[in-house]
Amino acid sequence: MTMPSTTDSVAVLTGMYAAEAEYLAAGGPDEASFDLLAPFFAPSVELHQAAALPYGGTWRGHDGMTRFFRRMGEVWESFQMVEQEFLATGETAVVLTQVRARARATGRELGFPILQTVTVADGQITEVRPFYWDTREIADACAVPHL
Repeated sequence: MTMPSTTDSVAVLTGMYAAEAEYLAAGGPDEASFDLLAPFFAPSVELHQAAALPYGGTWRGHDGMTRFFRRMGEVWESFQMVEQEFLATGETAVVLTQVRARARATGRELGFPILQTVTVADGQITEVRPFYWDTREIADACAVPHL
């Protein structure tokens, strides 16, 4: 097995984030096709989100990723990746993303960082593990207000 170079990992991630932006600009889940993103994710991809988030849990495969993006669309009215930094060594990449988002349920706007470890093998993303600085702040911003 050959290890992809750092450039390959960054190229896969850069392509995926560009495709994600196109997917979201086209209306995201139920409006745009996941086919824009599918080439960047291995069929067995796993995305591990913190359980405390409204879209928490482990999402597996292309079907799981489709459901994840649908759930994100239900939770966030907007979700912009304002700035990103990449550090990649072989199959492992770390991405620091500054996010600006607006919660659909409350209208609250937040700015927060997400640090992700991403595994890339054979030109596709096989695993993503995002880490949030404050999951409670995000969950609270997304919670339906109690009347």
